[in-house]
Amino acid sequence: MSFLHILKPEERQLLRKIVKHIHFQYYPDEHKTDYEADKMISTIGPEVIQMLIKSGKDNNIANI
Repeated sequence: MSFLHILKPEERQLLRKIVKHIHFQYYPDEHKTDYEADKMISTIGPEVIQMLIKSGKDNNIANI
């Protein structure tokens, strides 16, 4: 079951940026979509997502 619906829109955008920048860095640009990022986020799990959000905010990832 996906938990993406409980995330705030700004958290979801931050997670998409993190996933695209870190996890998809070697993917071709046509595969770096929000849909693909959402699929990756939903497989990671809620505990890891909270850590990613915290580290993203602490390291100012939103401004990449």
